[in-house]
Amino acid sequence: MKNKVSALIEKEINAINNIPIDGVIEQAVNVLFQNVHLKGGKLIVSGMGKAGQIGMNIATTLSSTGTPAVFIHPSEAQHGDLGLVQKNDVLLLISNSGKTREVLEFDRLVKKLYNNIPVLVLTGNNNSPLKELASVCLYTGNPEEICPLGLTPTTSTTVMTVVGDILVVSMMEKINFTKEDYAKRHHSGYLGQKAKSNE
Repeated sequence: MKNKVSALIEKEINAINNIPIDGVIEQAVNVLFQNVHLKGGKLIVSGMGKAGQIGMNIATTLSSTGTPAVFIHPSEAQHGDLGLVQKNDVLLLISNSGKTREVLEFDRLVKKLYNNIPVLVLTGNNNSPLKELASVCLYTGNPEEICPLGLTPTTSTTVMTVVGDILVVSMMEKINFTKEDYAKRHHSGYLGQKAKSNE
C-alpha cells in the first residue's frame, strides 16, 4: 500500500513539474496590475464544479493579499450576478476541458456588457474554444488524472491550484504586499494574530 501511495504522489509531483513555464504568468500579472491596481477594476473568477471551487479559492486568496477579486458562478450569472461586472474588470475563466458550456456562455454574456474585457484562461486544453477567447492562457500541461477511471478531477485540480498559487504570489511581489498590508485585511483567527505579531 505504501508503494502505491508513493507512486500516486510521484505522479502528482511530475504533473506539477511539467506545468509549462513560458512567461505567461508575467503576462497575466501585467493585465491584472494594469486593470485592477492602476484602473480600479477587479478580477472576476468563474468556473463550474471542481474548477469553480478552485476558482473561489483563487479569488479569496487574491483578495486577502491585496488584489480585489470575486467569484461568480456561471449559472448564477444568468440570474442577476452578471451585474457585478464593471468597467476595467478582468475575467479569469477556469475549465480543464476548455469546453464547459456554462463558462463559454458566461464569457459571451459578459462581452455583451463590456466587449473589450481582458480574459485570462486557466485550462488543460490548449486547443479548445475557451483558449480561443483568451487574452492570456495559463496552460496546466494537461496531466493524466490519477483517478483509476481517468475521470475524477485529481491531478488536473492539483496543477490548477499550483498555477493559482503562483499567480497569487506573483501579484503579491508585483504590488510589494507586506505583512502589515495582510494584517489590515485579515484580522481574526490564527493568521490574523500571526500577521499582527512582531515575530
